[in-house]
Amino acid sequence: MDDATRERIDGLVKGHPVTLFMKGNRQMPQCGFSATVVQILDQLLPDYQTVDVLQDPAIREGIKEYSSWPTIPQLYVAGEFQGGCDIVIEMYENGELQQKLQPSS
Repeated sequence: MDDATRERIDGLVKGHPVTLFMKGNRQMPQCGFSATVVQILDQLLPDYQTVDVLQDPAIREGIKEYSSWPTIPQLYVAGEFQGGCDIVIEMYENGELQQKLQPSS
C-alpha cells in the first residue's frame, strides 16, 4: 500500500469515534456480513461513519493490509481495529461491544 492510501485510511479511522469499512453503505449494504454489522451498530449508536470499499479499490485493498485482516467489513472504535462480522457478533452477544461504544465519562 502506498503512503497516500495509508494516510487516507489513517484519517478515516482516527477521524470518527466509530468507523465501519464495508461493502455498500449504511442505508444499502452490499453484502450480508456488512448488513449484519450495520444492524448491530444501528441498535447501539445513532451515528457512526461508514466507508464503502466498493467505491475505492485502493481503500478496499489497503484496509486489509492496514489491519492485517483479510475480510470486509472491518470495525474500528476509537481508532482501534475490533474485527470483522463474526467478532462483532461475538462482542455484541457478550456485551463487550456495548461497553466499548459507551462514551467515556
